[in-house]
Amino acid sequence: MQFNEARVTTNVLILCTHNSARSVLGEAMLNHLASKRSKNVRAFSAGSSPGGRVNPFAIETLTRAGIDVSGYRSKSWDEFARDDAPHMRIVITVCDSAAAEACPLWPGSPVKVHWGYADPSNALGGDEGKRQAFELTRQAIGYRMLQLLELPIDRLNDAELQRALDDILQS
Repeated sequence: MQFNEARVTTNVLILCTHNSARSVLGEAMLNHLASKRSKNVRAFSAGSSPGGRVNPFAIETLTRAGIDVSGYRSKSWDEFARDDAPHMRIVITVCDSAAAEACPLWPGSPVKVHWGYADPSNALGGDEGKRQAFELTRQAIGYRMLQLLELPIDRLNDAELQRALDDILQS
């Protein structure tokens, strides 16, 4: 995946407690869509209590959508709270439990927003029910990531960006 280094990259951190499903879907979708649209945005994902592996249904769903899944792993949000971590402009929580937790202090004081999604791992209907839930979650997350990419991020101050991200939640 190529990112234009001539301009400052907008880094986005997507959080979910276990960093195995929703946050990984968000990271992959935002990176995929940003690359397709030549946007200088880079997504990362992490969790407060990483599960140690990415949910196989998340990998399957992304692969079926034609999205490269190499390099994705379940990781702790502590990696992004260190001084040498990339500075995030935006932090998005995608599960209610992560949104309720006390997050570390992020370098750069990013704008924070909560875009909650039901956990597709808990879907009923066996494997087919889970596959359907993961695909619907991928689509819903992708829609919001498209809206994020339409924002003039580098021209918005933090208060304007906060309002714009909150507005995306309402749409």
